[in-house]
Amino acid sequence: MDRHVPMHALPEEIQKMSRDETVCKYCGVSYLILHEFKLMEDKVKAMEKEMKFYEGSVEREKRLQAQLQCLSRDFEQRTADSESKTERINNLTVQLKDKQNELQNLNEALRCFQEEKEVAYKKLQLFRKRLENHRLTLSKTLSLLPFIRRELVSIKEVASNKLDNWTGLREEIFLQIKTISKDASTEVSRLNQRLAEFQRDKVSLQEEVKHLKLVSDAVELKSQQLQTSLQQENELQNRCHELQKETLDLTNQVETIGLKFQKATAEMGHYKKLLMMKSKEVDICQSELQKLEYENGMSKSRLTKDLKEKEESLLVCQQVCKRLQEEVAEKEKQEEDLKRRTSCSESELETIKTLLRHREEEVVMLKQERELMQISHQNKTEQLQEALNQKILNEDNWREKMEIGLAKHQARHTEEIFRLKEDARMELDIERQKHQELIAKYQKDQEELQMKIPELISSAINSLRMEVGILKNQLQEAQIKLTEKDGDKEEEMRSLKRLVTKLEFQLKKEQNNSDSLSEGMRKEIKEKSDELEKLTQEQTELIQNLSQAQEENSLLQETVRRECEERYELTEALTQAREQVLELKRLSGNFPLSQCSLSQGSLTSCAALVSNHGQKSLMSSNSGKGITHLGLCGISRAANVPAFNKHKSSGKVGLPALTPPHPPRGRASSVNESKNRIAAVIRRQLSQL
Repeated sequence: MDRHVPMHALPEEIQKMSRDETVCKYCGVSYLILHEFKLMEDKVKAMEKEMKFYEGSVEREKRLQAQLQCLSRDFEQRTADSESKTERINNLTVQLKDKQNELQNLNEALRCFQEEKEVAYKKLQLFRKRLENHRLTLSKTLSLLPFIRRELVSIKEVASNKLDNWTGLREEIFLQIKTISKDASTEVSRLNQRLAEFQRDKVSLQEEVKHLKLVSDAVELKSQQLQTSLQQENELQNRCHELQKETLDLTNQVETIGLKFQKATAEMGHYKKLLMMKSKEVDICQSELQKLEYENGMSKSRLTKDLKEKEESLLVCQQVCKRLQEEVAEKEKQEEDLKRRTSCSESELETIKTLLRHREEEVVMLKQERELMQISHQNKTEQLQEALNQKILNEDNWREKMEIGLAKHQARHTEEIFRLKEDARMELDIERQKHQELIAKYQKDQEELQMKIPELISSAINSLRMEVGILKNQLQEAQIKLTEKDGDKEEEMRSLKRLVTKLEFQLKKEQNNSDSLSEGMRKEIKEKSDELEKLTQEQTELIQNLSQAQEENSLLQETVRRECEERYELTEALTQAREQVLELKRLSGNFPLSQCSLSQGSLTSCAALVSNHGQKSLMSSNSGKGITHLGLCGISRAANVPAFNKHKSSGKVGLPALTPPHPPRGRASSVNESKNRIAAVIRRQLSQL
């Protein structure tokens, strides 16, 4: 029997009529049975299509549940990893704060070092002034030293010549005195011999006179006796005349001898006077010699005292010079150390600035990624909304419910996005303020240093000019004093010549001492060089640790990026699963309630897991300051999960729960390796702190 197929559709008025009006009251057959047949055929065709679609739905649902369970486990692992990474990132932020505190301490230390540098620079100026004065005095003394040496040599030559002359004169005087004393003694002995001879002659003459008197008495007696004879008398008279002549001759001889004796006595007195004079002269010469020797001893003692004083002054000057040189060397070393420290601090500041720039760039990149993620989530939500709007155009109840749910979700999303934006803005403002304060501090320090440098240079130039003027005045005064003290210095030079010889000997000793000191200084320099090498090794180790930390940071960033990509893939898979579930919800009316209840339970458990993980990720994003990307991922999940729950509650359709499969081994091993690396990095940093 052929079925009549209507060509035209019924009008809307008839279609809107109730069934009581279109059904026969007796037989119960509808007047619009053909139209109802057509509707039933359409429904059968739709059901056939659905049956074709649902032929492999159980296997698909099992696969989807297995994928969902794998994804949920991966999600749990990733959430645990994200929590551990958030903790590590919090630790890294704490370490960053510690580094900032260390930077502040370094800045304070830099200021202290700058103050110490200024004080040391002032002390250096004073020491330079003293050094220049000592150098001038030393240069003067050194310029005067050759003249002093020459004068000392000339004085030594003159003194040696005078001593030779004096020794020669002394020997000649002693020889002359000896010769004179010998001549005088010979003359005295000769005169004594002559006196003895004259006395003997006198005694013999007196005896002869006595004899002659006796003879004259005898002659007188004889003349008296022989008066008688004239011849005898004449003879006797002749003899008397002869004897008288002889007596006259003898008297004359006696007178001449007396005169000679008087002359000899006079000569003896003269020679005695000469001897007395010579002895007095010898005594005077001896006293003068003693005086000269005493004066020489006094002058020697005075000169030795002067030499000792000069040597002590020279030693003091040399010690002062050495001490000043050592202080200058120490100050130079301190300046070099300060320069090195400032250079190290500047390099550290530059590295910190570069790190801050990198961090700012990372923050900017994370913001851009967040914005991109927000845009992608918004696009996805819009697409989902459009798909839902297209699917729920014919269903008024679903439309109202979905509009209410969407409005709630949109309100939540807007509130969360607004709150996150405010938090991010607050964090960015705080970080910007901190960085701006640090940059302002560094700029102020640089400006102060740049302002201080010309002031220091001008003050140094002015001080040098003042020192040059003072030195010129001192030179003029010194020249005047030198012209006045030339006469005094000539004598002092003579004494200084001797001092110079001693000073040269002492200089040799001091050179030996300086050699020993230089050896000690070399040893100290070697020790310092060893310490420097150790410090450089420590610095290289610190640089290596920094590079390792940077590499680990990059590793962390890569792991975070991978996790975000994986989460993004998870969200895509979840959206696909949602679409499939929504399609299943449409056709869920013809399936048994047992399967719906089972699938509903499994979906509620999965949704609860996803919502819990989303809340955890939200808490971790709110706790950590610098990590916004993970928080956004968690927000996206948390935003998608309640919608899923609402769809579930409204449709009451789900998938059967299956046993969770084991996660892949390669991915777990890579995650464990990254965890171990990050833990090792954090332990190293904690041990270093």
